[in-house]
Amino acid sequence: GSIGSEICRQVLKRSPRQLILMERSENNLFHTHRRLSELWRVGEVIPLLCDVTDEARVTYEFERFRPHLVLHAAAHKHVPLQELNAAECFMNNVGGIRTLTRAADRCNVERFLLISTDKAVNPTSVMGATKRACEIYCQAFARVSGTMFLSVRFGNVLASEGSVIPIFLE
Repeated sequence: GSIGSEICRQVLKRSPRQLILMERSENNLFHTHRRLSELWRVGEVIPLLCDVTDEARVTYEFERFRPHLVLHAAAHKHVPLQELNAAECFMNNVGGIRTLTRAADRCNVERFLLISTDKAVNPTSVMGATKRACEIYCQAFARVSGTMFLSVRFGNVLASEGSVIPIFLE
């Protein structure tokens, strides 16, 4: 998505040896991988077509690549759509954090950062409630794991996919 791909651009400025992209949308992964590979030719940008709720696959990839840092921005985020699809929102957002935190712990990832939302503050929507659950899950896992689990909340991100500016421009 727009937030995850921007985070990747910022990470590339730090010259990592590898940047591993994990995305379940083939088109998003293709375009993000292509753009990032054009920006950065020093190390490897590795595209993994993978759903974060697929525990066996996520664990396999974590064991294979042994990441030091995981930046988790994957989530269903469009509030009205998630109200109509609450079970899918829960399965993706909360199921994804469960899968990723367990894999990070098993593979001794140093740091794990959850990108959350301001909508997790006293949530009034399904999406906000699932993101708050993700934050709580990370806090709880941090107490029993060698991995440092952190969360950060973003407010509305200007010009991100589905935000008000692109909708107004359209």
